[in-house]
Amino acid sequence: MTDVFDAQKRSAVMATVKGKDTKPEMRVRRLLTQLGARYRLHRKDLPGSPDVVLPGRKLAIFVHGCFWHGHDCRRGAREPKANAEYWQAKIGRNRARDTASLNALQAMNWRVETVWECEMKDEAALKRRLESLLAG
Repeated sequence: MTDVFDAQKRSAVMATVKGKDTKPEMRVRRLLTQLGARYRLHRKDLPGSPDVVLPGRKLAIFVHGCFWHGHDCRRGAREPKANAEYWQAKIGRNRARDTASLNALQAMNWRVETVWECEMKDEAALKRRLESLLAG
């Protein structure tokens, strides 16, 4: 199946996809603030520019969309019918970049956590997970 938009329209549509301050990211930040955590955002001096960084704890948190980063949940496993080859390559590149960032941060002795979009459904569980990250 071919793309329903021409190249110019597809480019405009993709340009509207946010990379920062997404709803899942804002939710994680709100929970961290409720827990009293002090954090920095999108540190460009760290590999992968983690979404949330707690420098004193050497903790980097990435908040990933399931589809965009190829999570193994139902939403992440969905494969687009239009332009499937492009999307498989795109998600593969994203996953490779995520792995490289994780390895580089761990080599710098940082703790790295990934919070997936699908984990936002159970806010109480997410809050407990963030509490345990802050504790140890």
